[in-house]
Amino acid sequence: MKIFFICSSNPKSKSAFRLMTRQYGQASVDEAACIVVLSGDGMVLKAFHENFDKKIPVYGMNRGKTGFLTNNYFKENLTDRILQADEVKFHPLRVIVEKDNGEMFSDIAINEVYLLRETHQSAKISIKVNGVLRMRELICDGLISATQIGSTAYNYSASGPILPVGSRLMAITPISPFRPRNWRGVVLPADSVLNLEVIDHVRRPVCAVADYVEYRQAVRVEIFEDKTVTLSLLLDKKNSLENKILNEQFTI
Repeated sequence: MKIFFICSSNPKSKSAFRLMTRQYGQASVDEAACIVVLSGDGMVLKAFHENFDKKIPVYGMNRGKTGFLTNNYFKENLTDRILQADEVKFHPLRVIVEKDNGEMFSDIAINEVYLLRETHQSAKISIKVNGVLRMRELICDGLISATQIGSTAYNYSASGPILPVGSRLMAITPISPFRPRNWRGVVLPADSVLNLEVIDHVRRPVCAVADYVEYRQAVRVEIFEDKTVTLSLLLDKKNSLENKILNEQFTI
C-alpha cells in the first residue's frame, strides 16, 4: 500500500515521521491510497482541507495532544491496521464568506464554522434559516455552527450540545450571548442553510473561521452541508467515533 505521511513541527511528530517513512516509504499524495497523519486533530483537519478534492481516506496516529480524530500510535502493522479500520464517511460544511470590501471566499469545515468579534465591542448578528429570518439581532461574542464530528470541540466548550453520529443534525451555539440573554442556541437538520449577517460591521468587526482558516471583516456568511464533497476518516475498530462521542458525555 502506498502511503503519504504528514507531520507537524513538534518533536514527537517529526520523530515518528522519520521512523515511519523509513519503514513504509513515502508516496506522493497523488499516488497514495491513504494519508497518514502523525500528529493531532489540527493536522487531521489540515489534511482534509488541503486534499479534499483527491478523495483519499485519512488515518491519524496521535503524536499531538487531544487526538479525538486519531488512533493510537504504533509503528507495527500499519498497513493491516489501515485495511481493517472502519471508514467514517461524512459531508463537511461549506462556508461562503463576503468581506466588507466585497471579496468572496469559499471553504470547507470539518469541525465548525464560527463567527467571533475582532474588538472589545460585542458582535451583532442576524440569523436566517432556510431564507427565513429567525433572529433579528443576537448580541454576543460570536456564534458557532458545528457538525456532528465537531460538536465535541469548540461547540461543547461553549456549552453546545454533543450530536450523536448519524443524527443528521447541525448545532448552532452562541458564544457568551448578551441579548437575548437566555438564548442557548438550536439544533437544526443537517441540510439546513444558515445565513448570518454582521450588523454595524464597521464599528463591530467580526472574523469568520472555518476550522482554522480565518476571514477577517466578514459581513455575510452562508453555511450549509456540502453534499458534493465526501470525506473519509479511518478509525481502528476499538476506537470508533460513536464510542469517542459517548465517552465525552461521561467525562467529568
